[in-house]
Amino acid sequence: MDMDLKTVDHLLTTTRSVRRRLDLERPVDLDVVMECLEIAIQAPSGSNRQGWRFMIVIDQEKRQAIAEYYRKAFSVYIGQSAATRRQPDADDPRLSRAEKVRDSSIYLADNMHRVPVLVIPCIKGRAERGPLVAQASQYGSILPAAWSFMLALRSRGLGSSWTTLHLFYEKEVSELLGIPEDVTQAALLPVAYYSGDDFRPARRIPASELTYLDSWEAQSTTS
Repeated sequence: MDMDLKTVDHLLTTTRSVRRRLDLERPVDLDVVMECLEIAIQAPSGSNRQGWRFMIVIDQEKRQAIAEYYRKAFSVYIGQSAATRRQPDADDPRLSRAEKVRDSSIYLADNMHRVPVLVIPCIKGRAERGPLVAQASQYGSILPAAWSFMLALRSRGLGSSWTTLHLFYEKEVSELLGIPEDVTQAALLPVAYYSGDDFRPARRIPASELTYLDSWEAQSTTS
């Protein structure tokens, strides 16, 4: 089957972490969320075990509680980040981008409780209890599905953002939501329609500068 590569490439290069542009007033139909999850579970998983699980949270009190845990972790993170991060030079274009990311992250932390739908991708088993290869397999069995979910949301006019700070309080969130002890939470995805115009590809370091050929000391020069 011929694919419209222009559309596919646009989807892949413009799926952003949406924070400030989440429409916090517009309700989200759960049927749309479930439709996106049906697409997400077509992603691969280790040994095809399909151990993924998805917790959808729409209850206002539970969203409020999760948001409080997120804010507590974020306040520590943003303080440590400011203290240890090397600031770009004043004329470095990364400065303005870093400030925008920081501001939008603060906005999301302040408004997480207002996001209409929170989705927590989970995987059966405890990632931290095994060797590195087991941990890689564990997370490799849920992250592709979670990313496919975000792509499916994007194609339907919804935005999200990959966040993990609530995992500082994973036990408390698990108890709040009744998630079993042998299940690992992988992320927290705020889901809402986004406002404004379409997104553009982000500025990135060229792949040729980040790629190595046969040896770490042999950087690829292929453009």
